Amino acid sequence: MTESGSAQQVWEAALGELQVHVNKPNYRTWLSKTHGIGYEKDRFVVGVPNTFVSEYLERNQRSLIEKVLRGITRNEVQVHFRVDGNHVHPQTISKSRSKAVTAQQASLPLFNPRYTFDTFITGTSNQLAFTAALTVAQNPGTSYNPLFIYGGSGLGKTHLLHAIGHKALENNLKVLYVRAEEYTNQLMRALKEKKTEEFRNRYRSVDMLLLDDVQFFSGKSQTEENFFHTFDELHSADHQIAITCDQPPRLLPSLQKRLLSRFEGGLVTDIQEPDFDTRLAILRVKASQKDLELSTEVLETIALQIKQSIRALEGSLNRVIAYAKLIRQIITPELAVQALKDITSNTLPSTPATSQLIIEAVVDGFQLTPSDLKGRKRDEMTALARQVAMYLIRQETDCSLSEIGKEIGGRTPATVSHAYQKIANDINNDPSLKRKVFDIQQAIHAATRTQA
Repeated sequence: MTESGSAQQVWEAALGELQVHVNKPNYRTWLSKTHGIGYEKDRFVVGVPNTFVSEYLERNQRSLIEKVLRGITRNEVQVHFRVDGNHVHPQTISKSRSKAVTAQQASLPLFNPRYTFDTFITGTSNQLAFTAALTVAQNPGTSYNPLFIYGGSGLGKTHLLHAIGHKALENNLKVLYVRAEEYTNQLMRALKEKKTEEFRNRYRSVDMLLLDDVQFFSGKSQTEENFFHTFDELHSADHQIAITCDQPPRLLPSLQKRLLSRFEGGLVTDIQEPDFDTRLAILRVKASQKDLELSTEVLETIALQIKQSIRALEGSLNRVIAYAKLIRQIITPELAVQALKDITSNTLPSTPATSQLIIEAVVDGFQLTPSDLKGRKRDEMTALARQVAMYLIRQETDCSLSEIGKEIGGRTPATVSHAYQKIANDINNDPSLKRKVFDIQQAIHAATRTQA
């Protein structure tokens, strides 16, 4: 069996991808404390902390885990779960740090040491949310109260809540972070055990309350009622409240209107999917944290293909690293494409791309009209778009040079051939053109799947 280090590298890549497929509470509960023990031929052994986790993963997640491992190792894999309670997970907070927590905060949750303001990569997609969170951390209760941050999964909402929490601890504030699901479970337990006063004191005696994934409250009237009063008591005392959600308050109609009005009474800001430059910066930081020197071309290749979230970016980087180590090759752009092939390919059926479909995607991408593209305009932008269209039709269809020329306003086969060679060369030397062509290709592929 391979050494545990290699198995762990493969498993880290798998965990990165599993984070995209499994919701956060389930990931934290069942997968976050697992590790790779060994891998030989078709047998992959995963270490788990106890039999409870082993039984759950065996019963509920085996097929998904094996599918992810097959994609990474390029082999048929059978996963086995082994209880290994002596393993210390790399993200476990050190005892020395735990001892440094004051007695008053000892019962409160510690924050992820990786989730600080210094490690949060900003860009146009998240700058306002970052600035607002930093302002709240520096001046709690005086501005943006409550702070409501919304956005899709894996974009950094929890990171910002933990960063606020770190700053609050530095300022000796009593701060409490809780997921909405956990808040609900604690409340139900308190009601059952007749410990509501203890619950009330726990949540209403803090200087700062950080609530993650508030959408979980939807439809839970008892929880909503309780949190409404918790919110009002903290807010009236100028104690800071920060909340995250997967959508803005106006799209949460199942929550009480008076609760929604409280949320909208502060600052509501969103985090969007990171743009290319932000994704590239994130990958550089993640690679640096792993003591890896990856070429710009490799990082650009990953950033171009993975767009949905920061979590997906990190998981994809882990996958590329594990794949390279598995086949004992250096990481090149070509290897990165191969490693990510299963992730970036969509399993939905597709119809073949047509010249007309490609022309429509190109004119949309360059904000032109089909008549501009097929006509005789010779300005730089139109000429480039025309060459890109010829290049993509040649790439995506079986059309001959002569047929492509006819589609683009009656150009000669020699003109088409020249355009194809020019774009093929230029995209290797011009990152912005490479991104443009890649984005148009993605639009073409998405359209072919829609038509299927």
